[in-house]
Amino acid sequence: MTQALEATAPLAIDDATADRLFRTARTVTTFAESEVTDEQLTAVYDLIKWGPTMMNTSPLRMLVVRTPEARQRLVGHMPENNQERVSKAPVTLVLAYDTDFHERLDVLIPHMPGAREMFAGDAEMRAGAARTSALLQAGYLLVGLRAAGLAVGPMNGDYAGIDAEFFAENGWKGFLVVNVSAADGADTTRPRAPRLSFDDAARVV
Repeated sequence: MTQALEATAPLAIDDATADRLFRTARTVTTFAESEVTDEQLTAVYDLIKWGPTMMNTSPLRMLVVRTPEARQRLVGHMPENNQERVSKAPVTLVLAYDTDFHERLDVLIPHMPGAREMFAGDAEMRAGAARTSALLQAGYLLVGLRAAGLAVGPMNGDYAGIDAEFFAENGWKGFLVVNVSAADGADTTRPRAPRLSFDDAARVV
């Protein structure tokens, strides 16, 4: 019976959930009027923080941009074609990684005494490790926001400028800007673009 179920239903989630997270979810370009609350963002983070990172280092950091003043500061570091979207989004997240993540390792991996000291003397290693794990966490975050019924619009910015503008004191390194809005139906003028098939994207050896 178990083998038959696995053969007919390879996913462990229902179609409605799969649609919400992936199949029908689109990048948000227009924004609903409803507010994106701190409670929603906290609930999403409290879910996605359980996703795996290297040694549980959890280097992802987020700047939640809400105020008009902070939004205008961010707009100045965005490409021209994305400036209006950032200026109109209910909330914009600037995702960053913390190269000093090792300072929290005594709490995050108490079963590995000395882990903090292992990373302390190698800033280049920390930066590479932090970026890799933060990219993983960013993927979890986008899916988590969709799981909360929200829509996301990830984009790039001038991260040297963003870092100088917002992270000069803590040394965080920005790597992704994400507009967040309540889902507002079909918010794109283009049909969904194709994706590669498994056979195109994978090799089985």
